[in-house]
Amino acid sequence: MCDIQYIGPFRNHLKNHIELKQAVGYKYATEARHLKRFDQFTLEKYPNANCLTKEIVLNWCSKQPHEVQANQRARASILRQFSKYLDVMGLSAYILPKGYYPKEPQYVPYIYSTEELVRFFDQTDQCHYSSECPHRHLIMPVFFRMIYMCGLRVTEARLLTVGDVDLTTGVLSIHHSKKDNSRLVPMSNSLVERCREYSAKVHAFATSEDYYFPTLGGKPMTSTNVYHNFRRFLWLAGISHRGRGAGPRIHDFRHAYAVHCLKKWTEQGRDLAVYLPMLRIYMGHDSFQDTAYYLRLTADVFPNIILKLQNRYPDIIPVLEGDSCETD
Repeated sequence: MCDIQYIGPFRNHLKNHIELKQAVGYKYATEARHLKRFDQFTLEKYPNANCLTKEIVLNWCSKQPHEVQANQRARASILRQFSKYLDVMGLSAYILPKGYYPKEPQYVPYIYSTEELVRFFDQTDQCHYSSECPHRHLIMPVFFRMIYMCGLRVTEARLLTVGDVDLTTGVLSIHHSKKDNSRLVPMSNSLVERCREYSAKVHAFATSEDYYFPTLGGKPMTSTNVYHNFRRFLWLAGISHRGRGAGPRIHDFRHAYAVHCLKKWTEQGRDLAVYLPMLRIYMGHDSFQDTAYYLRLTADVFPNIILKLQNRYPDIIPVLEGDSCETD
């Protein structure tokens, strides 16, 4: 149920659109907040509007100062869905053509080497106690290892609860991730042991609803907090950051996990036609294409195995184009 109050000229349609999305299983919380800003925009600029015109759509979707293109495309996509809803309901609405705003040049993921990972994790192990975040020195060694060793998205790790980390079976429960998908993620024995030691120190009296990586007040770490720690460890590990939009990024740990898995399986002679579907489920990919993308990335990062990959899987190695890795 949508609990945001809409007061602009499209208030009832916005409310009904969001409730319909949520009724069929989408969380649609972020989108609802974006549409609240659109609601305020139309209230101020077009208070008497009775249809969603091209002028309203293009004015709302116009790029804002200092806004990156990906954010503009995301706003446009959300409004496009609302326009399609109005059209289905028989109301006049301009539907922005798909791909109306061009994509930014594709980001090429940074694949950490084994040596870089060792240096980075060694720095997390040296993290000091901080009164501002009393558990930081305990959290960081486990948090970043979990992202890499389980191929998690940052938000998936941030929002884990104590109940999501089963230390008996060694399995993580990921709930309502990208596109509202959920999955089970087995951990390695070494990571399970680290989690047991961590839990004994941090969660001796915790409930299953408590966040597994808490900050002050029991709240989950923010993305900003995680990023600041990441940049500090990166610098201490001697791994150069190439500037805004160039990486390395935290999300590249997830890319590195997939590439390293494929490299190992290829060198071991494993049948990737069997292992790729397993990797797809493990990482929570929505389509096989998302997983197959890593075949090309693996071949590019490790050219010594490119012939082996291309000879065995010539038809499923995609060209690196588009922004599929950005939505992963």
